[in-house]
Amino acid sequence: MTAKNEAAIVAEKPAAALSASGLRVLLVLSSLPLLGVVGAFGIAPQTATDSIERRQVTVDIALAPTTLVPDREAMQYRREERIQRGDTVGALLARLQVDDPEALAFLARDRSTRVFHQLVPGRSVKAVVDESGRLLELFYRGDSTALKLERAATGFTIAGDTPDLETRTEMKSGVIESSLFAATDAAGVPDAIAMQLADVFSSDVDFHRDLRKGDRFAVVFEMRHANGELTGAGRILAAEFINQGRVLQAIYFEDGTGRAGYYTPDGRNMRKAFLRSPLEFSRVTSGFSTARFHPVLQTWRAHKGIDYGAPTGTRIRATADGFVDFAGRRNGYGNTIMLRHANGVTTLYGHLSAFAPGMRAGTRIAQGDIIGYVGMTGLATGPHVHYEFLVHGIHVDPLRRAPQPGPAFTASARSRFDEVARERISTVELLREVDLAALE
Repeated sequence: MTAKNEAAIVAEKPAAALSASGLRVLLVLSSLPLLGVVGAFGIAPQTATDSIERRQVTVDIALAPTTLVPDREAMQYRREERIQRGDTVGALLARLQVDDPEALAFLARDRSTRVFHQLVPGRSVKAVVDESGRLLELFYRGDSTALKLERAATGFTIAGDTPDLETRTEMKSGVIESSLFAATDAAGVPDAIAMQLADVFSSDVDFHRDLRKGDRFAVVFEMRHANGELTGAGRILAAEFINQGRVLQAIYFEDGTGRAGYYTPDGRNMRKAFLRSPLEFSRVTSGFSTARFHPVLQTWRAHKGIDYGAPTGTRIRATADGFVDFAGRRNGYGNTIMLRHANGVTTLYGHLSAFAPGMRAGTRIAQGDIIGYVGMTGLATGPHVHYEFLVHGIHVDPLRRAPQPGPAFTASARSRFDEVARERISTVELLREVDLAALE
């Protein structure tokens, strides 16, 4: 045996084999033409092969020495995760498989990384880590700026840029089969737009009690992009909701004086003076009554409000503009907020689990502002918000009170509104026709 590796081309063996002394390569040689060799991969049954001549040929092959060179790029791992609701910076880094206390501490203390703490669900975060989990690079794009963190020899460096912002218009439509959110998900409507859709029509539709299978929606809305990358949802520009055969349409309009809102095609404000419910989605668990058997006190007494059942922590909205009159503990109501509105109207919200920040007497509140969260403090058998409506101190059933429209836009803006309304309503009506045709 020589010092060189020996290669033997052996016809008797069907495959290549390596020995300790060298490399043995196996080939089949025959007097058949090349076409016959190729055809041997699919030999027909009963073909005679004994007549093929076989002989052994040995050839020496010199192998170049092999040197392993570490590939530093191969030792890096690039990962991307989408932000989920309730994510913290630590939880997000853990999903990115970052095991780096130094990086986490830097993100927590450095003021230039504050954009990274504004975690918007649905956006993506990209990271580069090494094999031990050390963070090498981190990239996140916020609403108006981007954060790029890189590990350097002396610590971390931060680079930011102001992206090219672009707003694109999208159109979606769908049919209600079970719930509004199931239908918007099926149609590819972002959650933020679905919430706006419910809010736009909340004065006319109770999305728990009034919704029916077969109801339809069409919506035209904005989506924001930065450097070509989706960053989030904008506002609804126009929408249509068909509820039990009733067609409701809304157009977003700014009148040039700072007033903006949603209006019907004939110019009426979609916003009512009071929302139908302090919760975005809820169910009435107990209505207004002059005699109700109290489940805790076990006596008959008046129930001068509406109970809306919802999970603990559900956000509670102010039903109208006003001021905080009281925020604190109040007998059987538990944690309570009272708001004072125009024309002698007061609203009460009871059994809250917690108050929103800044809820103190005299604080100005706008319709739709979050004032607290559903709970079961006080005399309550389950999580809900108790809602009362008083006019000059007298309790009124809010579900039976005729809704009052919000303010109209200025008269000088009428012609411009008509132009905007025609364009946007024609779009949502076209969406309705296209969707109906697809179902036929």
